[in-house]
Amino acid sequence: MELLLKGQVAFITGAGSGIGRSAALTLAENGAKVALVDLHPENCKEVKQLVEEKGSEALVIEANVSSVEDMKKGYSMVMEKWGRLDIVFANAGINGVVAPIEDLSPEDWDLTISNNLKSTFLTIKYAIPYMKEEGGSVIITSSINGNRVYRNFGMSAYSTSKIGQMGFGKMAALELAKYRIRVNIICPGGIETHIGENTWKEKEELKEIEIPINYPEGSQPLEHHPGKPEQVAELVLFLASKQSNHITGTEIYIDGAESLL
Repeated sequence: MELLLKGQVAFITGAGSGIGRSAALTLAENGAKVALVDLHPENCKEVKQLVEEKGSEALVIEANVSSVEDMKKGYSMVMEKWGRLDIVFANAGINGVVAPIEDLSPEDWDLTISNNLKSTFLTIKYAIPYMKEEGGSVIITSSINGNRVYRNFGMSAYSTSKIGQMGFGKMAALELAKYRIRVNIICPGGIETHIGENTWKEKEELKEIEIPINYPEGSQPLEHHPGKPEQVAELVLFLASKQSNHITGTEIYIDGAESLL
């Protein structure tokens, strides 16, 4: 089988679990060397081992994706090891505090915006100098929330960060087109990941703002269950490869028609 990404280098944030983990393994299977960027590097040890078992290379980078210094250092480590950068997957993020706007503290708002939106800006900003000469692919993990769906009560900060990623991604796609850097945005629906561990719901307060909604049986019409990280990883592979070489500034929904209900 032809390796779609042979010799290329990918930088993946939130690589220790969920979508990031699956994307790292899928890209590695197709020939890419992968930088595994995560706030919890211990989560990346198994991923690194699996990447190497597939015959590729991996570098674990401990980084807070909302930290300027951490992101600069991360890219420096990649260039020092491999000397090139072809693919950037800005995937890390949190749900954060889920609460009515009235009860959401400014600190809670800032935490979600910083981890999701500021981190996307930093991830792309500091990649540009290393991609300008040869071009490449940037992929942003946004969400159906804030773009097609607004029914998840209490998620105003999260949804704002996700629609912000969409706008930023389109601006970046146009600005970076002259360098042959493509920027696309994926919008997953419910996917089996560990993001729930970074979700803090104020359940009593939410009862005050929730509006009852009656759904048909099965919340995802195509498969009647949440999607799998591996399905999203296949989309990431497509957008990272030359198979999508004329696609940029585009959002792609991967939700089994969940957001059409």
